[in-house]
Amino acid sequence: MTFHIIDKCPECGAVLRRRSTEQNAAFHALLSDISEQKQWAGQWLDLEDWKRLLTAAWCRANKEHARMFPSLDGSGFDVLYRRTSRLSKQEMSELLEYATSWAIDNGVKLKEAA
Repeated sequence: MTFHIIDKCPECGAVLRRRSTEQNAAFHALLSDISEQKQWAGQWLDLEDWKRLLTAAWCRANKEHARMFPSLDGSGFDVLYRRTSRLSKQEMSELLEYATSWAIDNGVKLKEAA
């Protein structure tokens, strides 16, 4: 199993691990299944759009709120949310479970094990 290093603990200096390569592959396979089978708001979305939507929904389900800021060019607002590349292995497992459940509940036929 391959792990990616993201940070060190500010207190003890121990290396913190993030999602595994296997989790990343499973999430992208799930996103592929969803993007091939589901439209949202009348549009076909790509994997990145689905990743953003599912991650934002998972964050809200976990009582994490999106942060909104005025756009840098002054034309509206931008929403900032958690990046999946910064999730721990436990958080990624929870996101995978959430996204898989959403997909099944919304009629997506899964080709890959998530």
